[in-house]
Amino acid sequence: MEKLVDHSVEIITDLVYAEIKGRQLLADLYLPKVRKEPLPVVIWLHGGGWRFGNRKLGPDFTRYFASKGYAMVSIDYRLSDEDIFPAQIHDVKTAVRWVKTIAGEYGLDRNKIGLWGSSAGGHLAALAATTESNQFIGENPLYPEMTSEVQAVAIGYGPMDFLQIDEQRKLDGITEEDPESVQIPKDKKTSDPDSFESLFLGGPILTCPERVKEANPLTYVKSGLPPFLIMHGLSDVAVPAHQSKLLYQKLADKKNNVSLYLIYGLGHGFLNRTNLDEGGPRVARCYVSNNGEEKINEGMDLLIFDTIEDFFRRELS
Repeated sequence: MEKLVDHSVEIITDLVYAEIKGRQLLADLYLPKVRKEPLPVVIWLHGGGWRFGNRKLGPDFTRYFASKGYAMVSIDYRLSDEDIFPAQIHDVKTAVRWVKTIAGEYGLDRNKIGLWGSSAGGHLAALAATTESNQFIGENPLYPEMTSEVQAVAIGYGPMDFLQIDEQRKLDGITEEDPESVQIPKDKKTSDPDSFESLFLGGPILTCPERVKEANPLTYVKSGLPPFLIMHGLSDVAVPAHQSKLLYQKLADKKNNVSLYLIYGLGHGFLNRTNLDEGGPRVARCYVSNNGEEKINEGMDLLIFDTIEDFFRRELS
């Protein structure tokens, strides 16, 4: 464990939140130096197709949003070359319970926790929030005295229903130059035996539809879930924006509070770009459903990170 100091944020790296078969799973904690405790917490789940990446893959967490009064936690989870599904969601739920156990030590509010995930991390965030606390916990779970319930979920361009991705994918979009997108194969089909989704599940997705269903957050959507914020670039060639539409509609149909921003001119991986908003607002189609009542704005301007922070401030206040 190492303490680093930013001008406004204390960073505590390499905290061990679990050890599995001799493998330490690590987390970094970002705390505002000037703070009113207890702090709301946002847990970041990185992207990378469940195959690559780590807790360092993401935007600058001192800026988003530790300097704004949040405790930010960025975690590693087991990748698919180490263990297949459901190991990854086991790790995410373990991390949520761990955060609650260290709340007193670090001045955190265990009752105000949000999940923020990008791509594969967005999928895991949705799965963690839609399933019951006693689902996907594995044998002999750590920190059993705590639950994995959270109070808010923000997702960027997460895959949901793997069996629909190929037919929805558009090939004329934008390939972003962030560390996540450059590693995504350009001509790979989700149905291929070596696709990220197939490697994640441990077999070609067309041969294991029940396993695909088990990994699909839509399977578990019900009423009474925490509020969701969903963002997706309309020029995404890796994960079609329709995947986010499916999640939005399922949540809305069950009268959960959910907002969906479909953003023009953005491809995959944009949440990894700390300077994303420096070029000014983006134009998006916005769908908001509260208690089953929907409002649509076909052309609103928004700053991506400001919109996410506003969401967490509203839901974790």
